Amino acid sequence: MMPAMETLALILIIVSAFMHALWNLLVKQSRDKTVFIWWMFLCAWTLMTLTTMVLGLFPPLSLRILLLAASAASCFVLYHWLGGFAYREGDLSVTYPLAQTAMLYVPVWGVIFLGEQLTLIGVIGILLIIMGAYCIQLRGLSTRELIRPFRRLGNRSVQAALLAGFTYSVGAVIDKTGVDAYSAYQFTYLLVFFMVVFMSLNLLRPKYRGRVFAEWRINPRLVLVSGPVIFASFLSFRLGLQLSPVSYAVPVRQVSLLIGVLIGILFLGEAFGRIRLTSAGLILSGVILVWHG
Repeated sequence: MMPAMETLALILIIVSAFMHALWNLLVKQSRDKTVFIWWMFLCAWTLMTLTTMVLGLFPPLSLRILLLAASAASCFVLYHWLGGFAYREGDLSVTYPLAQTAMLYVPVWGVIFLGEQLTLIGVIGILLIIMGAYCIQLRGLSTRELIRPFRRLGNRSVQAALLAGFTYSVGAVIDKTGVDAYSAYQFTYLLVFFMVVFMSLNLLRPKYRGRVFAEWRINPRLVLVSGPVIFASFLSFRLGLQLSPVSYAVPVRQVSLLIGVLIGILFLGEAFGRIRLTSAGLILSGVILVWHG
């Protein structure tokens, strides 16, 4: 059986979760979010390139590593696109919980494809985190409200949210395979590079003409701050992923939801509410069980 999650791995993933919540806050403050995310990743990749050149961190590449990085990047870019479509077209309280279903698949893929074995306490912890992540955007805690997202499976936004969750779970397993086979830093560099390439292809469409430099002119400081934040988020998560099963790492990173709630309360004046309080408690309890499981 797998031992309890290493403390260093837990710390790295919590750092990643904090940075994840922070870059999401920066995206919310931007005007053209799709373009801003591209600028954010481009800035992060530029920073990583300079670091790589100064420190000489790049060992020889292999076709397998390049394919793993490109495949994981395509999954994560598609996840963002599907999630964005679902949130724009549907009710957030319906689509957001469904996009979190990645955590249902990840432990299954980890056991089947990566040979991971989880303790009973660890599994209970994962289930608590999943429930907390699922409930955090719901409008109530009744049985009717809990099953409401699944009652609209014919809706395009609901289908997109479910597909986003599945796509992320596939990307997470590829990600784990990559950091186990290669250096976490170098794999993160390749991952960010391919994400920038795929996002750039999207921005070549006529609808984005003139919008790229417009966002830079409006939010240059926000872009420059976001680059190091996304860099820290991606790298710390993959360093933690290298030290722990993906079945544990992906659910534990959902502590970013708890951090996001705290940021909303402390800095944006948002209400906590009974549902968010309950969901935060479930996530925190789950993380503790995974750590000690």
